[in-house]
Amino acid sequence: MARAVPGLSAAVLLLCGLVAAGQALAEEATAQLENKDGEEVGEVTLEESPHGVLVHAELDGMPEGTHAFHIHEKGKCKPPFKSAGGHYNPKDHQHGFMNEDGYHAGDMPNIYVPDSGELEAVIFNPKVSMNDELLDDNGAAVVIHEGADDYMTDPAGDAGPRIACGVIEQ
Repeated sequence: MARAVPGLSAAVLLLCGLVAAGQALAEEATAQLENKDGEEVGEVTLEESPHGVLVHAELDGMPEGTHAFHIHEKGKCKPPFKSAGGHYNPKDHQHGFMNEDGYHAGDMPNIYVPDSGELEAVIFNPKVSMNDELLDDNGAAVVIHEGADDYMTDPAGDAGPRIACGVIEQ
């Protein structure tokens, strides 16, 4: 018959609790980005952290230049991607990092794609959580715009047409 080792049960329970907590924080979702012609142009992975979400973009086949990069409110990506709705904005803020009344939870910094069309970037978004509406029945999407976000103009930063979109899925 096995003998109990004092403190071992508590240590095992603590370790199991830490592993379970780590699994809860490691919640991930992905978005497969496609351009308006239905060609795959990248993948975005969203990973929960204790203070927001890490957004990891790996792009290939994108046009060179500076592009607005946002989370949009609907999990739909039918070209020209207006189906994705506006920026994810659950607290009804104004748009833009430079706006005294803003910014949307889905606003993120611009990305710059070099002439190779390839980019890997990691952006931290402190205003979203995987427990938010990103994964609800309505869903959410990651959208890339043709131009740069001016970080001020409401509602979308004067960034031009949407050129790539991907539904966020678990």
